[in-house]
Amino acid sequence: MLFEGPPTMSRLSDQHKVILHICGAPPSMSPGIQVNKETLKKPALKHLSTSQEVWDQNLEFQSIMFEDIAAATNSFHDTNVLGKGGFGKVYKGILEDGKEVAVKRLSKGSDQGIEHFRNEVVLIAKLQHKNLVKLLGCCIHEDEKLLIYEYLPNKSLDQFLFDIARKFMLDWPKRFNIIKGVARGLMYLHQDSRTTIIHRDLKPSNILLDVEMNPKISDFGMARIFGGNEQQESTRRVVGTYGYMSPEYAMEGIFSVKSDTYSFGILLLEIVSGLKISSPHHLVMDFSNLISFAWNLWADGKVEDFVDPAVTESYSLDEVSKCIHVGLLCVQDSSGARPHMSSVVSMLDSEAMPRAAPRQPMYFAQINYETSDATEDLENSANGVSLTALEGR
Repeated sequence: MLFEGPPTMSRLSDQHKVILHICGAPPSMSPGIQVNKETLKKPALKHLSTSQEVWDQNLEFQSIMFEDIAAATNSFHDTNVLGKGGFGKVYKGILEDGKEVAVKRLSKGSDQGIEHFRNEVVLIAKLQHKNLVKLLGCCIHEDEKLLIYEYLPNKSLDQFLFDIARKFMLDWPKRFNIIKGVARGLMYLHQDSRTTIIHRDLKPSNILLDVEMNPKISDFGMARIFGGNEQQESTRRVVGTYGYMSPEYAMEGIFSVKSDTYSFGILLLEIVSGLKISSPHHLVMDFSNLISFAWNLWADGKVEDFVDPAVTESYSLDEVSKCIHVGLLCVQDSSGARPHMSSVVSMLDSEAMPRAAPRQPMYFAQINYETSDATEDLENSANGVSLTALEGR
């Protein structure tokens, strides 16, 4: 699991050694660790701390030379920047063989950057699902830490969903497909992977879209691994994005799979409405926030008024009603009242799957609205690979 308190110098040194060995750093960069040329080409995920022993230590993936990455990104030229966030920038690159990639360049000298980097290497290298972004390789070079991902030409969901000119490209069938794809990806993380993984930062900028607009969950720098019979955990350092955090996580630092369920519910309501959770009051018809807006229209049987006008010609009233219902179940104040993602997938896939009536929400998200505008500026996720990590206040 990730270390949640301030890292000591000795612990940081250990983390560096792990990363250097995982990513095939030259022996001169990591005293006492012998790495041969074959290891440099395909380093194995081994010598991990005990918290990562659940993973297959024979897993291999590509280590890419720094010189090749620099050449692919034109020496990290600004014209190749796809986006930026709290941990650094993401660049588009073209490798020597013509393959397009997205290169995440972690900020130098950041303790959290080391943690973020190590976490993504350990997690994504093992995960295999069509609705999760694919890690192609990594690189350590002096104080540079780089992650190389598949390049997705349509970038992130927020670039379409909240753009007046582009949101029309997301008709209802595409939106419904994105909702179901993200739900399946989360179900895999929570239930079908070898360990339970909590993403902790699910939001539109962390949903990438391939050429056919199929969704892929990205940015696992904030993710946590649950092993054994663990059901929830608490932390003193709350990370993520305001508005998408569940009440128990933002206020008490308690997180579980149900924290991701809450974030998914917010995401679902945004996809249906085309509005942000942080939308000003006048955009949600003078209701206190998006959750309140959805609840009142659903309770009054006026779900069609919640639908983004950009999809009025293509949506199915039954599917929209089902999505709003499921979204309201996911954002219930009590974590125990929220469904598991396996139930969410079943409800979205089948009309026969029964759906409980959601309780009227307390509109928790309103609490954090004063800071939402500032965090939007920090995220700047034009790339589709968000790097944001925000400390709870």
